Amino acid sequence: MSLKDILHHQFSDPALLEEALTHPSLGGPRHYQRLEFLGDRVLGLIVSAKLYALYPGDTEGRLNRRLSSLVRKETLAELCAEIGLDQFIKVQDGPNADDLRGQPAVLADVLEAVIGALYLDGGLKAAKHFIGKYWRDRFKQESGPRKDAKSALQEWAQGRKLDPPLYQVLERKGTDHAPKFVIEASIPGYGAESAADSSKRRAEQAAARCLLAKLTDEKK
Repeated sequence: MSLKDILHHQFSDPALLEEALTHPSLGGPRHYQRLEFLGDRVLGLIVSAKLYALYPGDTEGRLNRRLSSLVRKETLAELCAEIGLDQFIKVQDGPNADDLRGQPAVLADVLEAVIGALYLDGGLKAAKHFIGKYWRDRFKQESGPRKDAKSALQEWAQGRKLDPPLYQVLERKGTDHAPKFVIEASIPGYGAESAADSSKRRAEQAAARCLLAKLTDEKK
């Protein structure tokens, strides 16, 4: 999927998008940190206004809890990987490039920077369209963080006093700009499942989801 397909916006100033996707490790003066600062505020405003309209009966405290859940770093990192923005992040070449690109803090910062870039290039309308598209289902959820598959699998293991799940890269294919990872999730003595994705983080989540589904189905 192309960036235009993900963002649903044609940038009149492509340099803004380039800046939003550039990690400081590349050493240049233009990277995502300033846009992240702006995007954080734009995201907060748009999500706050949406929640205010959606939940007229909520108290201030309840609205704050919903807001915190929707703009927390974990939610942003999960969304960035889900929609495929992670594969476009530009980092310094090296053996740890993929790990750096997949760090939750980096994913969250890039998503905020992209929102900042959308706002500068297309105004509030472009930013609202992007947030409305990718936060739509989350607006309807109860406040509180969603439990990702890796966390759920770890809790499953901890609840049975087992060793924590292991994640292993079985195969890495493709180019640096279009990689594909095959990841295996396993719990010693309880089997393993694998999954593939262009993002190492998403492949781990998918493998964890498959293994958890297998384990919980077997226990029914």
